[in-house]
Amino acid sequence: MHKLSIVLITHNEESRIKKTLEAAKWCDELIIVDSGSTDNTLEICKQFSNCKIYHHPFSGYGEQKKKAVDLSSNKWVLSIDSDEIISSELKNEIETILKKATIPQTHFYIPITLVFLGKIFSYGRMNKRNHLRFFNKEFGNFNANKVHEGLNITGDSSKLKGELLHYSYKNVHHYFEKFNSYTSTGAEVMMKKKRSVNKVLTMILFPFNFFKFYIIDLNFMNGYEGYVWSIFSAFYKIVKYVKYDELLTNK
Repeated sequence: MHKLSIVLITHNEESRIKKTLEAAKWCDELIIVDSGSTDNTLEICKQFSNCKIYHHPFSGYGEQKKKAVDLSSNKWVLSIDSDEIISSELKNEIETILKKATIPQTHFYIPITLVFLGKIFSYGRMNKRNHLRFFNKEFGNFNANKVHEGLNITGDSSKLKGELLHYSYKNVHHYFEKFNSYTSTGAEVMMKKKRSVNKVLTMILFPFNFFKFYIIDLNFMNGYEGYVWSIFSAFYKIVKYVKYDELLTNK
């Protein structure tokens, strides 16, 4: 059997890291790269015998995850976030692949489904979105993007059926903490790229965004939670553009 390293980055995740690690403890090693947690995150991680903890100052999501992959001792890697739960179907599927004498693929895409306000989304763009997460690190690694990081892997790929459940937000307050962080970082990236923004377009963007998220993306089928998600998401680009304009004004 090929050995597997599961890698993740952490920072103050005591409220949910135990469930994530419980669903991941079957692997050969758990690699944690922590960027200075001040809560009980690391104490919880130490409860798992195959968990190896490393410390690295946060330098962006891409660099942080690349560091975790570099620290893993096995060539096969599964990258998860501290707010994701490996389903039993995904575990069984990966173990079946790792039992093969030869694995012709170098990387696999995994469906990820959002859990928002306690509801698993069964419809829309946030249901079973395929992401590259399981790979042979001899063929690539994460890029250095500060946000919206991704993997650059060469070779043949395939798609798995077992999913990761993404518990992205602890509550509404946490949603807007991340919202604020991501929109600020996005505005900074726009500043570096010297992107242009049409203020008139920004003013009329909300109803179009909401229609897309709620109707076109089928979030109306996700009930009340889908409605709230659509409203929150419709504001994202607007806030990012306004923050970018603020940076230009204060330049």
